[in-house]
Amino acid sequence: MYTILGLLIIAIGSFGQSSSYVPINKVKDWAWESFWLVQGLFAWIVFPYLGALLAVPAGHSLMEIISSGNGAALPAMFYGVLWGIGGLTFGLSMRYLGVALGQSIALGTCSAFGTLIPAIMLGTDLFSGKGLVLLVGVSIAIAGIAVIGYAGSLRAKNMTEEQKKAAVKDFALGKGLLVALLAGVMSACFSLGLEAAEPIKAAAISLGSKPLFAGLPAILLITTGGFITNAIYCLYQNAKNKTGKDYFSVPKNVLINNVLFCALAGILWYSQFFGLTLGKSFLTEGSVMMAFSWSILMSLNVTFSNVWGILLKEWKGAGSKTVAVLALGMLILIISLIVPNLM
Repeated sequence: MYTILGLLIIAIGSFGQSSSYVPINKVKDWAWESFWLVQGLFAWIVFPYLGALLAVPAGHSLMEIISSGNGAALPAMFYGVLWGIGGLTFGLSMRYLGVALGQSIALGTCSAFGTLIPAIMLGTDLFSGKGLVLLVGVSIAIAGIAVIGYAGSLRAKNMTEEQKKAAVKDFALGKGLLVALLAGVMSACFSLGLEAAEPIKAAAISLGSKPLFAGLPAILLITTGGFITNAIYCLYQNAKNKTGKDYFSVPKNVLINNVLFCALAGILWYSQFFGLTLGKSFLTEGSVMMAFSWSILMSLNVTFSNVWGILLKEWKGAGSKTVAVLALGMLILIISLIVPNLM
């Protein structure tokens, strides 16, 4: 029962993340780097900080928890800086491939690396016992994502240039695939950051934090590292493209509109890791489902993002065969979530 509740919480957070790119379409008269920086401020600083405060027990401070982790804060932030490169290229993959295909490729790669690398670093044998179950689950997830990627290639083949541009303004399959793969590899560093920050979670619990919220300070450290990477790049692009005036030149009503939708995108994005942290507290420590939780989150993100892709008509004109292949890929992803719990 607790496992189902944990998975449900993770799924709710995943749905929020997969919905986070929808509000961005409501941002007006800002260049990509401008709205990416502002939504990042909310997604990676404001809401993670507010979430981390939930882990602070009475009579203690957030800084006390972070500094009690035997020096784990710096490694966690370092992985966050690397993850920030993935977050940056992740945004670009949405730009070139759309919500559905961009998230599918990036999150699929992220799922595999983010699940298997921590297991290998912990000395898990991937060819027997729990490690083998983990490997099977990840392999099924990758297969599902590969099928979705194939659906994307069919879409590109069957659609005219006009149809591609109508669905995704800056559609570019080759460039988008390279960017999405890089995004997936670097985004897996978030999972490594969570492993590195385990001493901080343990310190929070020892100080009286509720296990439900104890992992949230670690999220703040990782996202802060990611924000640094993204902020440097976005400010550089503001200077290069002379778009720094975006923040000040738009009318007041447009500015309010943009900030509110960036804030909405930010809290929806953060909900995936808020949900992951809360959901994991209901899973059995050391279980296959706990080790597989990262892959579960990524697979759900892919599934929900493709649902949004259909609703946003990114697959319009792709043909019935392409949509059938897409549905098959999503079905395989759902199976990948069930198999590890049955073995």
